[in-house]
Amino acid sequence: MSPSREPDLEQWENRLEVDIREDTKTPETEAEAIIQARVGQGRFRANVQGVERACRVTKVERLEHLVASRTKPWRDSTNEERLDGENGLLLTPTIDHLFDKGFISFEKSGDMIVSPVADRPSLLKMGIKSEAKLNVGVSSEGQRTFLDYHRENVLRMSRRR
Repeated sequence: MSPSREPDLEQWENRLEVDIREDTKTPETEAEAIIQARVGQGRFRANVQGVERACRVTKVERLEHLVASRTKPWRDSTNEERLDGENGLLLTPTIDHLFDKGFISFEKSGDMIVSPVADRPSLLKMGIKSEAKLNVGVSSEGQRTFLDYHRENVLRMSRRR
């Protein structure tokens, strides 16, 4: 297993929390809201790490290079779904952007879907060969349910006119 900088990152995040609490310009309720959002994101990331080990598309495994990406967006999720590890994938930032904005998604079979409105030259520069078939592997039953939502509500399937 490769060495990770996670302890350093955790120390940095803890220091950030202290700085937020000590900032006299930030109202206490606002500071608490910022901290709770950070803690919730950390819990979600840990839950996703319990399900995923690497970016399904790029195969990057180093945690410091991965984002815990929600399959069903925060705004559409229940509180339980917001922290559910099966409502997430570990993705590299570029792949997270494409997934989050609906330019890519995944079939139940694991085949990647590329939106017809995605700019092909940009995708190629990001390492996505839109004409090539890519299977990212089998997802859990819970992940497949969230991916159904993603395909139906996030994936951009209509060409802009």
